[in-house]
Amino acid sequence: MNRRSCSGRASFRGVLLVGGLMVLWGIMGSNWNIRAGQTEGAPQATAGEDPVEAVIREVEKRCVDERIPMIGREKAIRLAELVRQHKPKLIVECGTAIGYSALWMARELSRLGEGKLITIEIDPERANDAAEYIRRAGLEKFVEVRIGDARELVKEIKDPVDFLFIDCGYQNYYPCLMGIRDRLKPGAVVVADNVAIGERGMRDYLQYVRQHFKSTTEWFDIDLPWVKRDAMEVSIVPGPEK
Repeated sequence: MNRRSCSGRASFRGVLLVGGLMVLWGIMGSNWNIRAGQTEGAPQATAGEDPVEAVIREVEKRCVDERIPMIGREKAIRLAELVRQHKPKLIVECGTAIGYSALWMARELSRLGEGKLITIEIDPERANDAAEYIRRAGLEKFVEVRIGDARELVKEIKDPVDFLFIDCGYQNYYPCLMGIRDRLKPGAVVVADNVAIGERGMRDYLQYVRQHFKSTTEWFDIDLPWVKRDAMEVSIVPGPEK
């Protein structure tokens, strides 16, 4: 739900390691500092709790406190279920924010024992925080954070993609999809967030997936301060025509 994740211009590219996690960027300027995610007052892991869950709850609390857009737990559970069901080798996410949905998807990849998530965020500070949360959750093996304009960066992904999650500026859903369309494998899952509250801004996207893919709108009651009901569009890329 990050409005800034798919816009802006990049003047150069670089590579940065955050605790073993590769971070690629294309941003204006060259001087910015790594800082850890905020932990003061954050929920702590309880005995026997999945260590990733403690980080997820910390990110969840921060998003609510600072009004950082996120999909919320209800939709995140469904997103994780789709990853678990389809067992993707490569997931691409357009719109990282501080890594809430990335944590849910990467946790499923870790449980599967294979797969990779490339997540793209325009805001270097948010991307850096996401990378730190991912590192603290022990999921860096499965995630690569790229910083820049998702509409452009998706074009640089050469490998076949079997899961695409779009959660950025509504007007950018269609350009992000078209930028990677020819690398989506037959049977690939394409999930778009906010298709209820953002419908007007993504009509071109919704028209395309509903016409060309097998597409379903899934509704959720959501417990977030800024939205109480929303939907995700879950689409399946068809195979070649016979």
